[in-house]
Amino acid sequence: MHRPRRNRRTPAIRAMIQETILQPADFILPLFIHEDSNDVAIESMPGVTRWSLAGMLSEAGAAHALGIPAVVLFPKIEDALKTPTADESWNADGLVPRAIAALKTAYPSLCVITDVALDPYNSDGHDGIVLHAADGSLEIVNDATIEILCRQAVCQAQAGADIVAPSDMMDGRVAAIRKALDAESFTQVSILSYTAKYASALYGPFRGALDSAPKAGDKKTYQMDPANAREALREAVLDAEEGADILMVKPAIFYLDVLASIRAQSNLPLAAYQVSGEYLMLKSASQGGWIDEKAAVLESLTAIKRAGADMILTYYAKQACVWLSEHEERVAR
Repeated sequence: MHRPRRNRRTPAIRAMIQETILQPADFILPLFIHEDSNDVAIESMPGVTRWSLAGMLSEAGAAHALGIPAVVLFPKIEDALKTPTADESWNADGLVPRAIAALKTAYPSLCVITDVALDPYNSDGHDGIVLHAADGSLEIVNDATIEILCRQAVCQAQAGADIVAPSDMMDGRVAAIRKALDAESFTQVSILSYTAKYASALYGPFRGALDSAPKAGDKKTYQMDPANAREALREAVLDAEEGADILMVKPAIFYLDVLASIRAQSNLPLAAYQVSGEYLMLKSASQGGWIDEKAAVLESLTAIKRAGADMILTYYAKQACVWLSEHEERVAR
């Protein structure tokens, strides 16, 4: 008689045959930043903070000390600096370039990833330039947006970014950004492309954190339909052909099938973003006493890695490292 339970009998046996192993090097910590000198708790995301530059440096250092290799920056831009053409997105003296420089000076071995998109800087709140029609309808202009994204990516590279991450979902932006970076001799700067970014209902807490929600309309003409999986494979092929170094699926938990499909198709490194809504569901359920937060979070992160992610963007990155370390200490006793 076959008895698979023999391989589950003791902690030692289970540890030896474990197929998916989480480690701090799997995580990327998202950091929200603003110009204010104070660090502000984000109401829509309990346990998450919008950092001053000084606070950002402290948080990034703590994360790096835990073994987390990378952070990704998301800025809250002052309303006075927002324009229809998002000019602040490529201001060399802007918040993000200064944050990049500070991080690379303080922690040279930390990988700094930047978001390439216009919504934090756009007075319309969209990831691209908005054309307003006389009838009140909106068009997100693709090619004009890409010109601004290229300026933004080059600006971030000049400040010292290791990886730029276009999250806008415009067609052809990976090839254009690669060409722009190479033209300025930033051939060493990688592109992490938001390959399959879905028009998800799970982004609300994030938009609250950055005050970056669209002022009108929605993002369904550029972000993907949650009903579509094969389309993600097409996007992955195109991004790879255009020169992406890393592909990403966002959100993560609701799209494990997409993650697994792209993993089966592509040999490129693959990232997944456990987004604000996924974080808030876990946090709220645990605060209500309905689930064990540690167990549920580590299970969710394991599922994302098991589905094929090489790296996971998660607001739980630091806490997960602590929990994993505690587990290792217990096993070692």
